[in-house]
Amino acid sequence: MKGKLITFEGIDGSGKTTVASLLHEKIGKDAILTAEPTSSWLGECVRRALEEERDAVTIALLFLADRNEHVKEIVRYIEDGKIVICDRFIDSTFAYQKEHLKIENAEEWLNIVHKPFLIKPDLTFLLYIEPEKAIERIKERKLAIYEYVEFLRKVQENYMEIAQRDKNRVIIIDATKRPEEIVEECIKILRERGII
Repeated sequence: MKGKLITFEGIDGSGKTTVASLLHEKIGKDAILTAEPTSSWLGECVRRALEEERDAVTIALLFLADRNEHVKEIVRYIEDGKIVICDRFIDSTFAYQKEHLKIENAEEWLNIVHKPFLIKPDLTFLLYIEPEKAIERIKERKLAIYEYVEFLRKVQENYMEIAQRDKNRVIIIDATKRPEEIVEECIKILRERGII
């Protein structure tokens, strides 16, 4: 049986990482938990570029290089019949990089570069939270270059555009609920879709 790719998206502080991890625990051995940037050396390059606040095009290309290698792994897991749960995937690139890249037709450029290795998630949970509340949640950690209210508000708008365009795939979830409640909601939807 062929597996599925389930992704979690949302602005920083929306709780994606916590919810993805809890869902992975609930599903058990049939699920693989992964994330972007990955834990590979390419993922480390992405994190370093973000920390050093490198040029937006450099950061975007590093994200894409990391994804190109990551997709190969994901495809292998799917072919093995696994449910792959990914904390951030392609929608993050379009929501964030479309805003961060200061080049003409950024979205079109991202589409072209992705074409050779693009795979679409079977289902995406978009965790929605107001940027002010999200920043409040993460204020204790060192904030990255993207983590300020005005920028996250634009990213949130980009996410909502994606959700509007792809209503069947992208499910908007209220991220202000307790993580356990969100996981139960996700499980209900996954059962309704016949994924678990």
